Amino acid sequence: MKTFLKVNIAAIIASIGDFGFTVFLKQIGHIDVVLASIIGTIFGGMINFLIGRVWVFKTSETNFSEQGKKYFLIWLGNLFLNAGGVYFFIKIMGLQYLIAKMITAITVAIGYNYPLQKGYVFKTVDKK
Repeated sequence: MKTFLKVNIAAIIASIGDFGFTVFLKQIGHIDVVLASIIGTIFGGMINFLIGRVWVFKTSETNFSEQGKKYFLIWLGNLFLNAGGVYFFIKIMGLQYLIAKMITAITVAIGYNYPLQKGYVFKTVDKK
């Protein structure tokens, strides 16, 4: 339960970066909302990886490159799920972009990111 709580704190921090960057690109940069969301997801993913590695799962002793490759593989699925969800909720369902991004982000975080980060990316082998 402690790890799940820490994962969610890390996700909130990463989401603040993600959403902040998305809003900035959409409102100030006048970039298409789906593209802005994708770029925000990239930014948030980098934040989430670093927090997960150092604080949540405390695996900074593990090979950075190997862990990074695993995270990137899982993160690509995350990117496609987020982009697809945002596209669906905005373009098909007609929701406001921040609501669409929030619904998608929460769904993907709980149903996809957490189990794969815990069980694959940041999995540690118990030492006996």
